[in-house]
Amino acid sequence: MKGIKHIIASTMLIASTAFIAMGQTVNTPYSKLGFGILNDNATGIQRSMGGVGYAMQNGRQINVMNPASYSRVDSLTFLLDMGMDVTNSWSKEDGKSGYNLGGGLDYITMEFRLAKNLGAAIGVIPYSSVGYSFGGSIENGSDSRTGSGGLSELFAGFGYQPFKGFSIGANFSYLFGNTTNVTTVTGVTTTQFTRTLEVKDWNMRAGIQYGFNVARKSRIVLGATFSPKKSMHGTALGLKADISQDVVVDSHGNRVVVYDTIANMSMKGNYELPMAIGAGVSYTYDNRLNMEIDYTYQPWSKAKYTPINYFEVPESKWNDRWKVAAGVSYTPNPRGSYLNRMTYRMGGYYNNDYMNVNGNNVRDYGVGIGFSFPALAGNKTLVNLGIEWKHRYSVPYNLIKEDYLNITLSVNFNEMWFWKNKIR
Repeated sequence: MKGIKHIIASTMLIASTAFIAMGQTVNTPYSKLGFGILNDNATGIQRSMGGVGYAMQNGRQINVMNPASYSRVDSLTFLLDMGMDVTNSWSKEDGKSGYNLGGGLDYITMEFRLAKNLGAAIGVIPYSSVGYSFGGSIENGSDSRTGSGGLSELFAGFGYQPFKGFSIGANFSYLFGNTTNVTTVTGVTTTQFTRTLEVKDWNMRAGIQYGFNVARKSRIVLGATFSPKKSMHGTALGLKADISQDVVVDSHGNRVVVYDTIANMSMKGNYELPMAIGAGVSYTYDNRLNMEIDYTYQPWSKAKYTPINYFEVPESKWNDRWKVAAGVSYTPNPRGSYLNRMTYRMGGYYNNDYMNVNGNNVRDYGVGIGFSFPALAGNKTLVNLGIEWKHRYSVPYNLIKEDYLNITLSVNFNEMWFWKNKIR
């Protein structure tokens, strides 16, 4: 009963905190395109390993990337993982440079066991992020462009092990949020164009894992995930106004801009998410050394995305997205001194993104390191610190070069909430 009360309280905490506090921290002009910069559901620990997770199995760590892993949660354990990050970014274009600092809450997840070989997880994770502000001169005037927002997923997932070594699972999520892009053109008059995509939709990810021992202390796990292609639900709105002329005064004496509607359409049938496939293989030795390599593929070129005038040209297209990631973690001695009980991680990735800018493909790559610090002796709770460096660019013509230094801090609470003490 005590455990159920904790689950209910934590669920309420996740729902209220996530909706109020979760923010989108990206800051790049490339996020103007499509739905913004995509997130691959990696936790702070996984980001330190290049973002791997399809074949990751750990009963003391939440792995949202593959819901089949939930079946491995310890029988007496309740896990709560919260992560936040701070990002410094530097950009260069045509000899000019810029600098931005951002950060905020990244995700909240929790995991627990429901029955023998059956585990569950719930939480809120980011799906995509939009954030930018830039401008320049045009003939007889200037223009400025700003964007903000992003999409998040409120999910519940289950993982089940029907027989030894094999697990299946699925995440079911509510996809919500909005992205807003504003273009302001100043000349003889000042005209403002606003595009808003408001999403209220569902999403699903299914996963499988199969693990087997190749020696007494050596284990290999194969993992794969699949999300189906789907039409999106929500509203796409485009507005235009001459903010130097189209102004009225309301009943309170405030000046209000009057917008003309360029587009107001349902996203269903006009915007799609492509299917997504992920696969990975991991090797574990003695529960101390873990190595993994992953591959992700999304055929965005086949997904429908209806352009709105003044924001995308009619022939806008997307690239098929693919990503390769690899990472390693090592714990010298789980029962040794403090330094030996710490976990050390490193990894990297290369990502061919879905974005296409006038025929230029957007790509990025990065490397990271991380450390897990045991909170107290005899306590399984971990404080995780990760440091990532990323570089984003476009080819064949390099439009904007961006470098990121990202610091991630997460706390993985591991409590034995379902343990019943016995009095003898």
